[in-house]
Amino acid sequence: MTTPDTHTVPLYRLAHGRTGDKGNRSNISVIAWHPELWDVLLEQVTEARVAQHFAGRQPSRVTRHVLPQLHAMNFVLDDVLDGGVNDALNLDSHGKALSFWLLDMPVQVPARLMHRLAGSDA
Repeated sequence: MTTPDTHTVPLYRLAHGRTGDKGNRSNISVIAWHPELWDVLLEQVTEARVAQHFAGRQPSRVTRHVLPQLHAMNFVLDDVLDGGVNDALNLDSHGKALSFWLLDMPVQVPARLMHRLAGSDA
């Protein structure tokens, strides 16, 4: 919920991502555009929120690995690739599609940090 002191924006305004897959597991990294955004990411982009965001893919487990010196985190999502690249009937249930989905997740940003977001005019 947006308040006068916060704004709701998609995660891609705060961070970019990289992704990979192996078997039926997807790895999605989230890397802050600016160090000042790290605390917002750490607080809001949690295992529970990512699991909820991917509920339609039914991950059996979501694990977050935090890399504070890089202002990054890596999520490992188990059992989200319809059996894996070679077994999936879905044309793109893996790779970039899942990182794009995660980067669309809404987050709350304090107004004082809006100038740090990607696409900001400030």
